[in-house]
Amino acid sequence: MPIVKSHFKSSLVFENGFIATVYSGLIRRLKINQFRERITLRDDDFIDLDWSYGRNPSKSVVILLHGMEGHGQRPYITGPALLFNENDIDAICVNFRCCSGELNLKYSSYHSGKSEDLDDVVKHVVSLKKYDSIFIKGISLGANMLLKYLGEGNSIPPQVKGGMAVSAPCDLSGSAKALHKIINLPYQINFLWGLVKRLKLKQKQFPDLISKSQVRSIFTLNDFDEVYTSRAHGFKNAQDYYEKASSLQFLKSIKTPVLVLNALNDSFLSKNCYPYKEAEQNPFLYLETPAKGGHVGFISWNDYYYNEKRALDFFLECK
Repeated sequence: MPIVKSHFKSSLVFENGFIATVYSGLIRRLKINQFRERITLRDDDFIDLDWSYGRNPSKSVVILLHGMEGHGQRPYITGPALLFNENDIDAICVNFRCCSGELNLKYSSYHSGKSEDLDDVVKHVVSLKKYDSIFIKGISLGANMLLKYLGEGNSIPPQVKGGMAVSAPCDLSGSAKALHKIINLPYQINFLWGLVKRLKLKQKQFPDLISKSQVRSIFTLNDFDEVYTSRAHGFKNAQDYYEKASSLQFLKSIKTPVLVLNALNDSFLSKNCYPYKEAEQNPFLYLETPAKGGHVGFISWNDYYYNEKRALDFFLECK
């Protein structure tokens, strides 16, 4: 029954989930030396990987997956990369399609359930024949993708020793409703601005697949998923996308050790995003739900945040 007692203690200033989320996402600054590799995906599109390396040659690597409108240089991605590098574990900060500063080749892009792209990244890393241990850490959207990948029936290579899902929206429909609440309006506006800006470029790239008027009809994240995400990726509509891409339904089938870290004051998550029953019934699924932490917050007053140190500790236990 892997319900894990949390030892995270938030400082007073970051007990407010909104403050913790904003500080972690917008204010924190880190420096890291990365080296970019472009790989070809199964549909002949591409994805960019930003590598950083440990101080000594390593047989272990961590794959880091960002959240909505993120990329491989976001502090919540480079923070754990730096920590793992300091502990002689190489790191790959994945840039999902369209997120590396360049439009991808296809009309489709990235979304919460596009686990086939993660599968291609893992297979690429295995093909290098360099690493005995592969760990995967997903943040927010990337967390849902990771959990779906581990549980939906993919052939998980034996090199994949463990995963960690931070602020995981396991129930996309519930999380979508939470994001549309007034308290999350600043986040929704920020996400939507970036998504629509890039969709305007994609409309010029594929004018036969989406019109300018359709782009102009988007005013909410649900509109975006209705107009673009669902139609571009083979779903009937936004609700069909949420239902089929949610990782909640796949948690019972996970056979790789994975830790889900979801704060109880995360305003992005709904009740179903705390899978207590699934964790109690699956010995490979660990669930930790600290009272504080916000969405991708978990701020500590030192170089590295709690979720980053927790990932390192958990992965070392999985080796």
